[in-house]
Amino acid sequence: MTQCGDKPKRIAFGVAPLGIISIGIVPMGVISLGVVGMGVLNAAVVGMGVVVAGVHAMGIWSLTPGASHHHHHRSGAEPPQLLAYPSRQVALQKARELGCDGVHAMGSLWMPCSEHPTHQSSHHH
Repeated sequence: MTQCGDKPKRIAFGVAPLGIISIGIVPMGVISLGVVGMGVLNAAVVGMGVVVAGVHAMGIWSLTPGASHHHHHRSGAEPPQLLAYPSRQVALQKARELGCDGVHAMGSLWMPCSEHPTHQSSHHH
């Protein structure tokens, strides 16, 4: 099973695959195809990235069904909420805001909290 900080595979499949090309439930890759996709280019029901196609698409350029045009977020717009940060200090600050302790590495980025939660909860510990 791939963990945060592991080197991504070229092509990955699974529940939360991490690869250059990722296909799965929550794919994370340069190209992501799945239910909740996170990548530079992705097609998903809910997608987050630079170029996104999906029912709920959040990207710089996004395409959603029924829309008469694509959505382009201008540079003056509010930046999206990030889950991984280039700075360990920023991730630590976000962890404090979220009510958790520590940070962990995700490749060259930093994520709030010392580890990923193992179950869903309606509140933070």
